[in-house]
Amino acid sequence: MHQNRRHFLKTTVTAAAGGILAPYAGIKAAELPFVKAISGYELLFMATSWGYNGSTEDFCALAKKEGYEGIEVWWPGSDQKAQQELFEALKKHNLQVGFLCGAGEHDPNQHLNSFMKNVDSVISNAFQKPLYINCHSGKDYFTYEENKKMIDFTVKKAKSSDIPIYHETHRGRMLYTAPISRNFIEKNPELRITLDISHWCVVHESLLGNQKETIKMVLDRVDHIHSRVGHPEGPQVSDPRAPEWADALNAHLAWWDQVIERKKSKGERMTILTEFGPPDYMPTLPYTRQPVADQWQINVFMMNLLRKRYQ
Repeated sequence: MHQNRRHFLKTTVTAAAGGILAPYAGIKAAELPFVKAISGYELLFMATSWGYNGSTEDFCALAKKEGYEGIEVWWPGSDQKAQQELFEALKKHNLQVGFLCGAGEHDPNQHLNSFMKNVDSVISNAFQKPLYINCHSGKDYFTYEENKKMIDFTVKKAKSSDIPIYHETHRGRMLYTAPISRNFIEKNPELRITLDISHWCVVHESLLGNQKETIKMVLDRVDHIHSRVGHPEGPQVSDPRAPEWADALNAHLAWWDQVIERKKSKGERMTILTEFGPPDYMPTLPYTRQPVADQWQINVFMMNLLRKRYQ
């Protein structure tokens, strides 16, 4: 009886593991060395302040020490003191900046108004021109027409300000699934994307092996990457350095490789944010909520790994 039960559990676990890992099989990262870049290609790494509890000055100093070219942070809005502190630290440590911008209102019209106000505020700041604006735009329950208004607005603003404006692939937002994003891409030829594909791994509970045509279409629109590694049951592996996540890391490298190859062949700038997050993105031990790995060190690891691969 016990032997049969043991055999059942073993075969069940093996089958389940096979089902989870099956999507990895057809997704392989490119062999190095990479395609040679033509003149104009530039690779810039950005540090995230998400999860950092120190001052803006200390954060910028640490990012510079680790070798980042810039930082990506939420736009401080109307907080003049926070703006001044940020731009003084950026100047002191010779760092570039990209701003996160969005809105949270549940009503589509209120959301659009706040979104436009926040983007305008970033563009009109007199301190330092950002490398880009990355948008947390819309809601997954807004209609296509309601979300499209944000694309139309940012396309015009990007042209008039000469600041690239991207829309992020993100759960709960406008580009929350691969098929929905494909629809936006097909109907909005000037839409540019920040790729955080870890979100789609969760939404589709797979590594998207059955949506290769859609993923290729999306990758052709990507100008900025959030380099977090997800898996079919979560938006962030516990530690990408661990051997049990090698297949998940390899799958993400394969997607990012395609973006970098295009950027190198066209001689364009590529920005990458290392964005492994703190709890509750980072798994924790029960009761103590102790993180299972060091968020900052993981992000530095990702920067060094990708710089060596894509420089």
